[in-house]
Amino acid sequence: MTSKQKPASTGVEPPPAAAGGRARAKALTPAERSAIAKKAATDRWSVEAPPAICGSADSPLTIGGIEIECYVLKDGTRVITQASFMRSIGRNPRGSGLADENLPPFLRTQSIRPYITDDIVAASRPITFTLPRGGRAKGFRAELLPVVCELYLKARHDGILPANQEHIAAQAEILVRGLAQTGIIALVDEATGYQEIRARDALAKILESFVEKELQPWVRTFPDDFYKEMFRLRDLEYPPKDGLGARPQYFGLFTNDIVYKRLAPGVLEELKRVQRKGKTGKPKDKLFQHLTQNTGYPKLREHLGSVVAIMKMSPDWDTFKQNLDRIHPKYDETIPLDFDAR
Repeated sequence: MTSKQKPASTGVEPPPAAAGGRARAKALTPAERSAIAKKAATDRWSVEAPPAICGSADSPLTIGGIEIECYVLKDGTRVITQASFMRSIGRNPRGSGLADENLPPFLRTQSIRPYITDDIVAASRPITFTLPRGGRAKGFRAELLPVVCELYLKARHDGILPANQEHIAAQAEILVRGLAQTGIIALVDEATGYQEIRARDALAKILESFVEKELQPWVRTFPDDFYKEMFRLRDLEYPPKDGLGARPQYFGLFTNDIVYKRLAPGVLEELKRVQRKGKTGKPKDKLFQHLTQNTGYPKLREHLGSVVAIMKMSPDWDTFKQNLDRIHPKYDETIPLDFDAR
């Protein structure tokens, strides 16, 4: 009887780190190993699947009776889920067409191959993202939808679309017609509610570029002609008897209306928010001392020059305000139209 021989040693010992890792793994319970694996998977998907911040399956975009499930990702990318993309053009969500892993299912059909460019292929890469309520989904850029519609319409126009795909062209025509007046991006933003976030983000960027957090040194900013013309338009004596600094208090309200409300959206409110106040609530510094040197202050100087020019060409206050409203309307206000003007 021969005894079993032990396998010959390779002479290579496992590195200490590997041996330690195996030892730790053996010491873990099955539940602990499962928890670690789940955490690793979650961390991996959190990197690979950017989160959707707007959108819901319950509030789809509807175009011509066609419902489209869409979302806006954290980086601003607008996506349509793959299944919804397929259904919107009349394709089976599970359909694949010709086998081609470089193309999404809705492009894997021979009839539209002649029209598919390298740019379309690059734009049609799938995007895996995290849904607002958790879980992952696969989608495509919303801008791709009208492009794909045009491919099927082109194939139909050239007479190479097979009869069993005529319904796809019909769906594409409905979508293209619905997108004729408003672009897909605007429609997705409206359906998902992203337009409100987009507006807030845009306003924040404007205020950041116009309003300085730290107080800037005082420099002479408003030209004498600004007040000289305001006195004239208000039919007041100039210079005032008590000196140039003796201006009516309501001139401050006029200045806010004529100048700061017309610089950029929200700027006046933000300037008032950061303006320092004394114990009595009286401002300790001028609004323009909180404008940024690279954007806000130059914009103010430019605006003042234009305002003074409008003042000089206006015979009275009412005419001046009409001219000002036409040339520099206040933000978030509708310009009145004079339909009787000839």
